[in-house]
Amino acid sequence: MLDAAALQKACRMSPAKAVWLLSLPLLALFGISLHVQGGIVSGFQALLAPSFGSTNEVLLYYAWWPRIGVALLAGGGLALAGVLMQQVLRNPLASPTTLGVASGANLALLATTLMAPGLLVIGREWVALIGGGLAVGLVFALTWRRGLAPVVVVLAGLVVNLYLGALSTALLLFNHETLAGLLIWGAGSLAQNGWSGVATLWPHLAISAVAAGLLLRPLAVLELDDASAKSLGISLKYLRFAGLGLAVFITGSVVSVVGIIGFIGLAAPNIVRMAGARRLGSRILWSTLLGAVLLATTDLLLQRFSGMLTTLVPTGAITGALGAPLLLWLIPRLKLQGDRPPQPPGMLVSRHPTPYRLAMGLLIALSMAVCLGLLSGQGANGWEWISPAHWQVMEWRLPRVIAAAASGLMLAIAGTVLQRLSANPMASPEVLGISGGCAIALILGIYVLPAPSNAALIGIGTLGALTTLAVLVILNRRSGFVPERLLLSGVAIGALFDAVRSVLLAGGDPRGQQVIAWLAGSTYYVDVTSAVVVGSIAAVLAVITLPFTRWLDILPLGAPMAQALGVSLNRARLGLLLLVALLTACATLVVGPLSFIGLLAPHMARLVGFSRARQQLVGAALIGMLLMVLADWVGRQIMFPYEIPAGLVASLIGGAYFMWGLRRL
Repeated sequence: MLDAAALQKACRMSPAKAVWLLSLPLLALFGISLHVQGGIVSGFQALLAPSFGSTNEVLLYYAWWPRIGVALLAGGGLALAGVLMQQVLRNPLASPTTLGVASGANLALLATTLMAPGLLVIGREWVALIGGGLAVGLVFALTWRRGLAPVVVVLAGLVVNLYLGALSTALLLFNHETLAGLLIWGAGSLAQNGWSGVATLWPHLAISAVAAGLLLRPLAVLELDDASAKSLGISLKYLRFAGLGLAVFITGSVVSVVGIIGFIGLAAPNIVRMAGARRLGSRILWSTLLGAVLLATTDLLLQRFSGMLTTLVPTGAITGALGAPLLLWLIPRLKLQGDRPPQPPGMLVSRHPTPYRLAMGLLIALSMAVCLGLLSGQGANGWEWISPAHWQVMEWRLPRVIAAAASGLMLAIAGTVLQRLSANPMASPEVLGISGGCAIALILGIYVLPAPSNAALIGIGTLGALTTLAVLVILNRRSGFVPERLLLSGVAIGALFDAVRSVLLAGGDPRGQQVIAWLAGSTYYVDVTSAVVVGSIAAVLAVITLPFTRWLDILPLGAPMAQALGVSLNRARLGLLLLVALLTACATLVVGPLSFIGLLAPHMARLVGFSRARQQLVGAALIGMLLMVLADWVGRQIMFPYEIPAGLVASLIGGAYFMWGLRRL
């Protein structure tokens, strides 16, 4: 008889078994689709020897079969790029879109459509490829002096992504009707009208597969720490450049043909790794196959039910909507190494000899920014300074300044706590999924309810945030809230949010512009009562955070060290998770799911000299408030009487400063 250990080993999911099981729906949908269109035999006949006198065979040959081919190639390519990114950057949250390829391609298409539409004659795919290439070139230029160190590359890629994404959102906000058609491409569309997409992709991916095979053994060395790898005589800079360059080439090729499909390259490598694929060669093989299977299955399912939908739904959006529940279901069931000793973080740290003097300087700057936001601005007679007693104007400005400062405070603290809890530089409040769940509920409330009041929307958003938190706790309670599982769960929930947003915005509904403005971080709808409430909540939560600083100093040292120092991991992780959830939900209800403040304010605090947990919390909070208050004022004045949302301006101002600081290191 088999003992318990042997039985558990026999039942354990393997990469091959996971890919095979997930291939069964693909095979079933493949057969059903061909059967509906005339039968499997006639379907293959249309592929191999089409009769151009038959409309059905012409459609199969020029539309259905090329679409299947592009889905398989694009899915496999994105998964391969994801494996390479995660291997080189040593981060399970890295994906093909990490280095700004997709955001650069999207911005290039938007700008070209508005300013130089004649360039689109050369081909939309070339414009997208050039834009993506320029974005990645900027990332490499920012990080070359640091030897393309993984943490620095990740941060540079994230800030370039956010910066270019903010520019794209600004263009969409002011030219929504003109650019609405590109929202479908931006969400990933596999529709084909010939074999040109397949002809473009397969040579690129074949070359990439050969190159990945040649790099297999050198890239495996990156699993070692830098010192061990250098002792083998390997140039880490050029090895990383080769691995990242190959991943970027694959991503650019796929994005230029089918648009932005972000979830496959993140999910497929993590699923096969959780299923037991540890060696790089195994991860590359099974991830590529699984990526092809996931995208093709999603697209066939979408084609099967597209006739029931009243609007055109992009495949990329549905991929996240279907793949996210799959990842959520698999995370508790598959093995994931979560409490390993932390890698050398390589964080951007610049110790300041007098951090409290620096904090005082930031506080003075914040006070000046508040005065500027309240007392200075443009009116009917141009620029003017007003008296604090001028309540008719202060009644409008004061809530916005309070809301901006409060949201910056809460997101910065949440980002600091989450990055220290997970020891992951890519961690931020929206990665945890709380803001995504809140945003899904709010967007659905805007679209479903006829005329929702602010109170109703706040209630709906709170319910969405609480539901998301409950899902996270249920999925991670048995594993002890291991940070890696926690972040992957949040990424899956965030993918659901992206899917809902993409589907709704691609539908062309006029309310889409209101949603874009809210997503960009606008304080326009905040009144005095709401501002006082959110300001009070922010102050209370900030004070509550301070007693947790001991945990935040110890947890980045790793689970064994934390337990040796008497920290109860489950209690500490759950308590910090609840705190992050509260901070994120309250901020999201006010200004939307801002990406920038919670991600980069903690890094900016380190960059200027705050290193210990308490210092970093204070520094990040001051920087977050300062950025948001300044951004809100600049957004109100720069295009007066029109406004740019504070979240966009914060991304542009903070992103420019961070790239400048990164280049100087």
